[in-house]
This record gives sequence, C-alpha cells and structure tokens, in this order.
Amino acid sequence: MEDRPFERRTEIVLGRGALARVPALVGDRVFLVTDPGVVAAGHAARLEALLRDAETEVHCYDRSPPNPGEEDVEACLDAYRRASAGEAIQWIVALGGGSAIDTAKGCAMLACASGRMADYVGRGKVDVVSPKLVAVPTTAGTGSETQSFALIGERGTGRKMACGGTAPVAAVLDPELTLTMPRHVTAASGLDALTHAVEAAVTRRRTAESAAVASEAFRMINGSFERVLAEPNDLNAREAMLHAAALAGLAIENSMLGAAHSMANPLTRHYGVVHGQAVGQVLPTVVAHNVHDHAVRRLYADFSRDNDVADRDATDKDAVRGLVARLRALVREAGFGPKVLGVPASAANELAAEAATQWTAQFNPVDVDVRDFKRLYREVLS
Repeated sequence: MEDRPFERRTEIVLGRGALARVPALVGDRVFLVTDPGVVAAGHAARLEALLRDAETEVHCYDRSPPNPGEEDVEACLDAYRRASAGEAIQWIVALGGGSAIDTAKGCAMLACASGRMADYVGRGKVDVVSPKLVAVPTTAGTGSETQSFALIGERGTGRKMACGGTAPVAAVLDPELTLTMPRHVTAASGLDALTHAVEAAVTRRRTAESAAVASEAFRMINGSFERVLAEPNDLNAREAMLHAAALAGLAIENSMLGAAHSMANPLTRHYGVVHGQAVGQVLPTVVAHNVHDHAVRRLYADFSRDNDVADRDATDKDAVRGLVARLRALVREAGFGPKVLGVPASAANELAAEAATQWTAQFNPVDVDVRDFKRLYREVLS
C-alpha cells in the first residue's frame, strides 16, 4: 500500500433533477459533446434548453461513437475549433456514457496541446487548464466522470490507450438520466462499476483512503445492483449505482486497476465483447488467482467481511470463497454465465500475449505473466 494524498479534483453534484444545476457550473459559452443515442432519448435537448434559458450560448457535437478512436477525438476537436470562431470556448460539457465523456476529455486535452492522443499515454501528460470540463453521465458504470484518463483507441491498431489529462471539474449525477438505459446496458455498466470497486481496493498502488472509497462503492453496488435490474424505475437504486460508479472512478484515479481489465480489453478489441460484460465475467477468476498469495488473500478476506459478504468471524479462506461466490452471483443476475461465449479457447494464446502488455497488469496485486493469462483465459472461454 502506498502513502500518498488522496486526489479528489471533481465536485460531485448528486440527486434527482441535478441536470438543472449544470448552467450554474459553466460560463456563458458551452461546447456540448454527446452521442446519437442520448439525442434520441431527449436528454441533449433538455440540457440545451436549460443552458439557453440561462442565456448560455451552446454549440452541440452529437457524433461521439462507442469506443472512440483518435480520429473521433480529432473530429470533435475540429468541431470545437469551428464553434470557437477565433475565441476559444472555455467550457465543455460531456453528456452521455463513458465514450462521450472520453471523447470530450480528448477534445479538451488536444485543444490546449499539440500532437495526437497517442502522445499522451500515461498519467498527467497534459495539465489542462482550459477548456474546463463538466461531465454528466447517462450510464452508471465507467466512472469516467471522476477520472483524469480518457480511453482512446489508437489509430490503425484499435489498441486502448489510457491518455492522462485532468479530471472534470464537476460530475453531475442525475439518476433520472439513467432511466432510458436498456436492461443490457444497465447490466454491463453495473458490472463495470463492480469490477472497478473490487480491483481498486487491492491494487499495488492503492492507498488506505482509495481502498476505503472503493469499498464504499462496492457496498452500494452490492445493495443496489440486483434491485435496479429487477425494478428499473427504482430511482433510489439508480442513484446509488450512479453514485457508486463515480466513487469507484475516484478510487481508480488513486489506485488504478488490475488483471481483469488487462484481460477484458483484448476481448473487446478482437471479439466485440462489451467491456462491462468482459470485466465482470473474468473478475471472479482473477480474484481466485490472486488469492494464492497469502497477503492478498487477507486483503480480499477483509474486504469480504467489511462489506458483510462474509461473517465477521469467517476464516480468510471462507471469506474469500464467499466473495467469489457473490461476484459470480451478480454476474449471473446480469444475465451472463461463467464462460465468455463466442470466443474459442484456442484464442487464449493470442489474447494472453496482448493482456500481458496492458498498462493495468502492472498494478495487479500479484504478478501476472503470459502463462498466467493463458490459464486464466482458458478458464473463462467457451
């Protein structure tokens, strides 16, 4: 565990109707970044009306795609520069899921820097002062709204790059915006947040405070995920999931992630497995691998007991067994089994070679190499 100050750069604005508070957070000119699905749901029009009622000039870019690449960020940047018309717009508002927020982050980074997104892989590569970013998530999963990183696909290869700038100045969490999520999006997003919380709690880079924030996020998810899937109009459950995703994002900002994300990215890139589904399905297997280390087993056991997954007097072995069982149960509730269907076991070697190069692998609480990843993939592939 590292001894570092806990970084919390993003103000969290939480509650039903919080969308109406966006105009008070920004200046008199705004560049709105969103996507076609959010436009179709009517959320973009609502926010534009709120901003214009507050006499804010709004320019909307609504072509952010899923899993944005460098070319998508550059298209957004071109639109931003045209809208600025010689005088840079000082505020960008990102409305949508993690992809729209990451597109907006990339646009903000390149608006005050030269080069391309591939030049900024890693932590703190751009100290963005202007334009400032406000994130308004419409999904409860990625936690991008409280992180400085933008996940952008490299031109030509599609490789996911974690490009480091600065975090949004504010995250506006309105659970009413998540009511339009289809069940499968709610499920995959929830598994993404779940994995963030579990991984951030035990990474090598964790601190006492980031581990505590990750644990609080897990507690919220553990108590609300099944409810939001069974009762999709339950705004209390949706608010808890939205809050948990943002807290897990804060934990990631301070702790980073681990081997589950290293395994998930190649599955998404090569086989189109939805990211949240991929990380959720591999997470129990990764936990079971990590606990072979005695000290890490104790971490997971304490995590399990602290979050009432296991009894206070449970042995470490039983507490970990209970945690893995609970993770598998939540994956089943989301509609997925223990195997990633549609990906043959013969792909394990190729996937493992790529997983071992992923940035997050170095933060896993135990060492993982290509041989480990081959075995882990074989356990989860069909």
